[in-house]
Amino acid sequence: MKTVFEGKALVVGNNVDTDLIYPGRFLELTDPREIGSHCLAGISEDISPNFPEGGIVVAGTNFGCGSSREHAPIALINMGAAAVLADSFARIFFRNGINLGLPLVVCKGISGHVQNGQTLRLDLNAGTVTIAETGEILHAEALGGKAMEILEAGGIKPLMRKRFGK
Repeated sequence: MKTVFEGKALVVGNNVDTDLIYPGRFLELTDPREIGSHCLAGISEDISPNFPEGGIVVAGTNFGCGSSREHAPIALINMGAAAVLADSFARIFFRNGINLGLPLVVCKGISGHVQNGQTLRLDLNAGTVTIAETGEILHAEALGGKAMEILEAGGIKPLMRKRFGK
């Protein structure tokens, strides 16, 4: 599994709920690429079409609050987000994201250090985020062993398929 991610930052605010990440008006869509094309449309319709492949979303507190819809992390993955870094996450969103294979990392205070378009280097094993333009190194909370196992497998479903031989 890839444990080091480098990409351009997209900074969003606090309390970005699942309806901002993936608005309910698109819930009938089933094609993953089409779902990704509407990611963060609740903030701006211009985000997804201009999001750099492998970019890293940076958020403030309580990212992913609101409903428990799995469409939100699915949209982030299919928009091309390599990871999401936030001061904090809503718990059910966090579990949904990890279970779908999206690296979500708590890095307290990150929203006050990163600006849109800066290049970030996330090292999951070292628990660090480096801002390329400034050289600043921020320390992130380590993911637990089970979360890392799920991410390494590409999500909970691939992990279970492997575990049960299907």
